[in-house]
Amino acid sequence: MGNETQTKTGFKLVGFKKFIRTNPKTDRFKVKRFHHVEFWCTDATNTALRFSQGLGMPIVAKSDLSTGNLIHASYLLRSGDLNFLFSAPYSPSISLSSPSSTASIPTFSASTCFSFCASHGLAVRAIAIEVDDAELAFTVSVNHGALPSSPPIVLENGVKLAEVHLFGVDVVLRYVSYNNPNLLFLPGFESLLNESSNSSLDFGIRRLDHANANVPELASAVKYIKQFTGFHEFAEFTTEDVGTSESGLNNVVLASNDETVLLPICEPIYGTKRKSPIETYLEHNEGAGFQHLALASEDIFRTLREMRKKSGVGGFEFMAPPPVTYYRNLKNRVVDVLSDEQIKECEELGILVDRDDQGTILQIFTKPVGDRPTVLIEIIQRVGCMLKDEEEKEYQRGGCGGFGKGNFSELFKSIEEYEKTLETRRTA
Repeated sequence: MGNETQTKTGFKLVGFKKFIRTNPKTDRFKVKRFHHVEFWCTDATNTALRFSQGLGMPIVAKSDLSTGNLIHASYLLRSGDLNFLFSAPYSPSISLSSPSSTASIPTFSASTCFSFCASHGLAVRAIAIEVDDAELAFTVSVNHGALPSSPPIVLENGVKLAEVHLFGVDVVLRYVSYNNPNLLFLPGFESLLNESSNSSLDFGIRRLDHANANVPELASAVKYIKQFTGFHEFAEFTTEDVGTSESGLNNVVLASNDETVLLPICEPIYGTKRKSPIETYLEHNEGAGFQHLALASEDIFRTLREMRKKSGVGGFEFMAPPPVTYYRNLKNRVVDVLSDEQIKECEELGILVDRDDQGTILQIFTKPVGDRPTVLIEIIQRVGCMLKDEEEKEYQRGGCGGFGKGNFSELFKSIEEYEKTLETRRTA
């Protein structure tokens, strides 16, 4: 079959070399951008503080006991257009007996959150996208096969929320729409923008580039999401493209019309010499979910220098860098994009570099951010692919430089070596 891979359900992947990128612009409803990511956890206060200090993202708003919320504590972190929301339920005797109207996230369920955290640990509950009309997006999605999680809810200031299931019953795609561009976040949140302790935090992270999910079986997940969103296939990789001598994966990237909402989805290759890191994730996460969030930086060198200052003191640690030979060969690949000084800095900081026919990508991955070998953070910067809109304003094409196809094997090797320290090797 050459570089063509067929899954158990007959879903065919042609691989990186044979894949022809097209954009049919088939979205079923108007998608604007990623709006926020909500993590569910058991201690929102300390988790939010850790991410805030480790990523240079100020805590800009809160909803908790001090604001009259008796159901959950939620803290919003923001850097540029990137919004991270951390939510945790209060004690069962309080959260399960208090009026649900006090909750600022109307779809939050304390009982579901308790179960979610027991099953997944610290994990992504919702990927939220801003749409023209959340009610319309929900209706269209359900009419095309999406499993409903929460019907449309109208909040103050014309804000609408609705949710459909993405993976199983625990991960949702949240639709958000509103007409007030000056709205801080959602009604019920109290601003913390004037707090001096937050104002100086900025490591240069600006937006969510993509959210990568791991699933047991790729074909059904891709079919389900494409069916109700209309998203198109932006890229695909097989284990022949990105595997190592010990393990592998298959991957399809789904994209919205403007290709700024990007959802890579991976499945493990089973029966390899070592357990695939994707399989390890699925075991420790108790099923499918979002494994890593790629955060776009305006200056990855500055972002990494600041983040590494926090490593070991409450921030995040990074995967082991590739060998010296990787950087010796790098100059031949990106000599027209990066200077000798920048290549040297990539080596010092452990940054991986790759390119496609249109642009270049610089990327690095943290080690898992919690107790389980599940959720990671990717820091990314894309170079090139600059276009102009109707108003002659420059913008960068979504997915410029690809997804680090040339770096997958190096990343997998790092994860494999990390997992060996956790004794996750397959037993005989």
